[in-house]
Amino acid sequence: MEFDFTSIIDRRGTGSLAAEVIPVEGAVVDEGFDRIPMWIADMNFATVPAVTRALHERADHPCFGYFHTSPGYAARIIDWQSRRHGAEGLTEECIGYENGLLGGLVSAVQAFSSPGDPVLVHAPTYVGFTRLLTDNGRRIVHSPLRQDEYGVWRMDYEDMEQKLRTERIHVAILCSPHNPCGRVWERWELEKAMELYKKYSCVVIADEIWADLVLPGNHHIPTQSVSEDARQRTVAFYAPSKTFNLAGLLGSYHIIYNPFLRDRVTKVSSLTHYNSSSIFAEVALLAAYTDEGCRWVDELCQVLDENVRLAYDFFTRRCRGVTLPRPEGTYLLYLDCTEWCREHGVSLDTLLRMGVSKGVIWQDGRPFGLNCSIRMNVALPTARVQEALERLDKYVFNA
Repeated sequence: MEFDFTSIIDRRGTGSLAAEVIPVEGAVVDEGFDRIPMWIADMNFATVPAVTRALHERADHPCFGYFHTSPGYAARIIDWQSRRHGAEGLTEECIGYENGLLGGLVSAVQAFSSPGDPVLVHAPTYVGFTRLLTDNGRRIVHSPLRQDEYGVWRMDYEDMEQKLRTERIHVAILCSPHNPCGRVWERWELEKAMELYKKYSCVVIADEIWADLVLPGNHHIPTQSVSEDARQRTVAFYAPSKTFNLAGLLGSYHIIYNPFLRDRVTKVSSLTHYNSSSIFAEVALLAAYTDEGCRWVDELCQVLDENVRLAYDFFTRRCRGVTLPRPEGTYLLYLDCTEWCREHGVSLDTLLRMGVSKGVIWQDGRPFGLNCSIRMNVALPTARVQEALERLDKYVFNA
């Protein structure tokens, strides 16, 4: 490979949440085991070298005062979206900076709904959606995803329509690819969902931050591309942060083709007077959205595919009572541990602590929706994934 996805990076002492926080209450790591961070959606890979070079070069200039957005900023996004996702007709006016993706979603929710209004989201649900809707006084209406006979998570269109109609819902959040389930929606699935949103005059807020992290054999379909109505009905949000491990730099952007929707979101975003890009966020995007960045992402997705394969095979073959669909995108596994816990007379809290005690820092999946679930991040060197699985095999699931 051209890039390094094997080095184990010591992130202790850097303020890293992934490396320094244990998200399981009361859990401690036993002496003799180091921590393997597998919880928050943060990769334990060094970012693409082009970003590091660009940041160093800019940091060498000692002035960091007010600045204007580079003329190449929107052009670089347009090129990336065209090359990676087949975007057509994207122009500079459709693109707007957001300090963070969740902040952009908050602006959109505020622009198209009022406190007390219902908002449709699929369940399992990314906890960031839950927090932003609750904190802003919106009423969450869940439409559960259903697993088909092959274990693939699917939208329940009858349930969606019933809730859109009876709850009189006019705003929905769509996660594509889906966190935590790892689904990469097929075109027909998005088309069918968007027809329902059209029927009930629903504005769609699409979180597409995972668009670049799609595993081989799958293809991300931008929600706005499935029809002209979808293009005009959807407010979409993207960022280089998940793709290139740049969350600490902030920096996201929206794509909104409809000028009415765009003006509403832009107005709400402006009211904080705190939605301007940082120098380093812009420098990082310009460096990441390049030919080198493309090659890096392609190699990253191969590594993630191997890690997902290893983990999926382990849980399905070695952990009777643990079920999971194989993710098609993201780097997240969503484990249903209901049967394992029942058969072994162990609570989920105990299971979580058992893993952490051996240095596997994983995440309680209940806040996402399933009652006895764990979310697990495999975006780290393959050797570390193998080590984590060996510990879980020897000390937890088959002790």
